Amino acid sequence: MTEDQLKIAANFEARVRQLIFLCDSLRAENVELKSRLALQKASNDSLTEKIRQLNKKYDTLKMARIISGGRDDLEDAKDRISKLVREVNKCIALLNE
Repeated sequence: MTEDQLKIAANFEARVRQLIFLCDSLRAENVELKSRLALQKASNDSLTEKIRQLNKKYDTLKMARIISGGRDDLEDAKDRISKLVREVNKCIALLNE
């Protein structure tokens, strides 16, 4: 091989090594990013569940406040409950027909 061919081969070999190093670096970064993504998804799922539970507690507290409120609130709550009972009774009657 001539000197020019040796230089070209050495240059080619150096570039291939650089590409291999870059490929390995990108693979490592990809693994790290996938790991971080999995952690973020788990965190997101956890927070979504917590929001659902807090909304449920909030609805329960709203209902408790309505029931335990003042006299006017108590009358409104009784009216709402009576209305709900009447609607349920109508539905039961329709199902029995």
